[in-house]
Parts: sequence; C-alpha cells; structure tokens
Amino acid sequence: MAFDAFALVLAMLVLGYLFQRLRVLPDNAAQTLNLVVLYVCLPAAVLRYAPRLHLEPALLGVAAVPWLLLGATVLVVGALSRWLNFRRDEHAVLLLTVALGNTSFLGYPLTRALIGEHALPYAVVYDQFGAFLILSTFGLWVLARYGSDTRPSARDMALRIVKFPPLWALLIGFSVMPADPPSAIAGALQRLSDALLPLAMLTIGLSVKLAMPRDELKPLACGLALKLALMPALAWALVPLLGLHGEMARTTVLEAAMPSMVTAGALAIAHQLAPRLAAAMVGYGLLLSLLTLPLWARVGVA
Repeated sequence: MAFDAFALVLAMLVLGYLFQRLRVLPDNAAQTLNLVVLYVCLPAAVLRYAPRLHLEPALLGVAAVPWLLLGATVLVVGALSRWLNFRRDEHAVLLLTVALGNTSFLGYPLTRALIGEHALPYAVVYDQFGAFLILSTFGLWVLARYGSDTRPSARDMALRIVKFPPLWALLIGFSVMPADPPSAIAGALQRLSDALLPLAMLTIGLSVKLAMPRDELKPLACGLALKLALMPALAWALVPLLGLHGEMARTTVLEAAMPSMVTAGALAIAHQLAPRLAAAMVGYGLLLSLLTLPLWARVGVA
C-alpha cells in the first residue's frame, strides 16, 4: 500500500508540474483544486476518521508536540539567523516553513499508507490542533511583523479559525457523527476522502516552484535540515516523555517529519518575503521528503 501511495504521489506531482510548464490548465486551476480539497475532500477525511478516535489524556500529548516544536523552531531559527547573518525576510520564511508542515494534504494519505488506517485519527489531532492553529495565530503574526502588513487582531484570528471547514468537520465528528454511519454516508465519505491524495498532489504539482535561489543556498540548506531532520528527531525524543506509544507515537513523529506546508510558502511569496527561498523550501522539501518520510515511519518508538 505504501509503494502504491508513493507511486501515485510521484505520478500526480509530475503530472501537475507538466501541466504547469505546458500551461494545459487555466492559470487559476491550482487555486480552484485547492478549494475543492479544502472544502470537500479534507472535511470528508476528518468526518471519516475523527469519530473513530477514543478521547484519552494521551491525545493532549499529540496536540502538544507541534507547539513544542514551534518553540524549538523560534529558538533555533533565531540563533541561526544571527550566526549566519540571514536577512530579515529569510528569517521570516524559515519561521513559517519550518514551523508549519504539510500535515493534512500530504500527512493524512501518507499516514494511512505508511502506518495504517487506524493511525489517521491521530494525524487529524496533530493537524487540526497543531498545524492549523499555528498557521492561524503564529503564522499571521509572522506575516504581519515581517511582511509590512497590519497586525492581525484576536478577532481576525478567531474568524480565520471559525471559517476553516475541516474544523467544523472535526467538531461534528467528535459530537454527532457515529463511528459507523449508514453505508450510503460511509461510502460517500470514503470516495471523497480517497480523492484527497491525487487532487492534493496535482494541486501541489501545479503550484510548486523548483527554481534554485543560488544566493540563498545557506538558509535553504538550514531550513531543509531543520524541517526534515531536526524537527522529527525532536518529536521522536518528545513522544516517550509525553506518554505516547505505538501508532500514536509513530504518527506524531511522521507528522512532524512532513515537508513545509504549501500554504505557508504561498503566503510568504504573496507578502514578498524571500519568494525564491519560500518556493524552494516547499518544492525541494517535498521531493526530499519522499526519501526521508519512509525512514521516519520506520523509526521504532517504545
């Protein structure tokens, strides 16, 4: 199953990149597909797996890991920026792309492929209570501070959170959605959630940029090393301390190993924050992660 999933990931990435280069699809195709994934496929996946989650104190540990890694990111990126004299915009891009991983579009299907379907609810917790909330709070703060934007108010952040469709799916999944819904509903959710991987990878292929920023190789190398090696290593060290074991621990480490979030890179580019570095962190991080993710999935956690 893992081989099939990776073959599909590569095929859809290549297809999307070819479509981008050949201009086969309209210029806004990536944005349109992204909305389909965000408003249809991702909520369907959350509705499908969240009701299967048995609420237990250990889940607080899963949700805590991305926030602990955020603290480590701020400290390490700050130290490297001072030591290596990174520009202000390079510092901002590394804060965004190291702190925020592709924990939903890529994280859900690869968790299912590399660990198993029973582990998906843990990926949902990590993503919804970690990456999404970090993007909606810390991410907005970084863009405001470094992108010459107006500082977001608490109301702006709250509205962003409330308007996020997968969050509503999570609330429904935890409250009224049965773990075994009627076959018609279960079949529809399965088909829609199964479309998440191919559509998400096609979207990424349509939008990813692989231009190498030669004058920014140093921050790029540091960013990739932090995102793909140090952060999952820290997660691996944290999970036993937080009482996480088995599939819960493996899923947490795998989610921490995901490459940079596409949305984080896109927001940095939109705010003119080292756009080539942001695109390279997303593009090369994704390609390298196809090698590193299977390794982290096999990391034994007691």
